[in-house]
Amino acid sequence: MVTTTPLSRPLSAPVVNRPNTVAVGTIVWLGSEVMFFAGLFAIYFTLRSTSPELWASQTEKLNVYFSGFNTAVLIASSFTCQFGVFAAERLQHRRKSWKITEWGMVEWFFVTYVMGAMFIIGQIYEYSNLMMHEGVLINSDPYGSAFYLTTGFHGLHVTCGLIAFLLVIGRAYAVKNFGHKEATSAIVVSYYWHFVDVVWIALFFVIYILK
Repeated sequence: MVTTTPLSRPLSAPVVNRPNTVAVGTIVWLGSEVMFFAGLFAIYFTLRSTSPELWASQTEKLNVYFSGFNTAVLIASSFTCQFGVFAAERLQHRRKSWKITEWGMVEWFFVTYVMGAMFIIGQIYEYSNLMMHEGVLINSDPYGSAFYLTTGFHGLHVTCGLIAFLLVIGRAYAVKNFGHKEATSAIVVSYYWHFVDVVWIALFFVIYILK
């Protein structure tokens, strides 16, 4: 009699860790945004090279100290945003207590939103001062066009980031269980926010420091 041995238990298929499609799509999109801002930098440097005397006189009208403070606020918002990401990664969307070390994603993102709003308000104040007291207008000369074009488009991106924070915070309140899908949304928004912060650091150096 021929005996047969039972087949061995099949090995489990290897787990393939695929990158999150939303995160990858966001990174690719931010790559296109890098090209967009690179074009703005090219416009700025081209106009500057054709009118060096104009640039020398107009940059003296900028309030470097005020803009430096505004820049510091935006940079600090990147840290609070990342603290919110850490909370989202551990699936903690709300605070456990009033202790800052136990804040959740919502609290950290709300602080980030306030800082971003302060940056926009500061930028509006700077615009009004340049227009009303210094006579720097978008259609006055090439410097005004380059200044408002580059900083204005960045301000528009910051505003879009603020809207994204409100959507993520609202979603955290709307869902019954805060899961990985909601955490991924928070992480993706943080990618965008860090991007606009880095772009502004470059803009601040080029426009306010590199006179």
